[in-house]
Amino acid sequence: MDQPEIDRKSPYVLDLAHGTYWWCACGRSQTKPFCDGAHKNTAFTPVKFEITQPAQVALCGCKRTRNPPYCDGTHKQL
Repeated sequence: MDQPEIDRKSPYVLDLAHGTYWWCACGRSQTKPFCDGAHKNTAFTPVKFEITQPAQVALCGCKRTRNPPYCDGTHKQL
């Protein structure tokens, strides 16, 4: 698997609480957009990110962003 699986061609817009999160980079997780360990035995590694105060975020669903884990609009070109 050279490319991650495209989960969806739109971002996940979520309200997240303060904390540490792991974004799924492989597209195989059953708890998307968050990692559930499904990347094991692949070349992909989840992306750790911190939320320092409650915030609304747009997390990439297509797995092609150049700014992981955040959506950069790349899905519009797929």
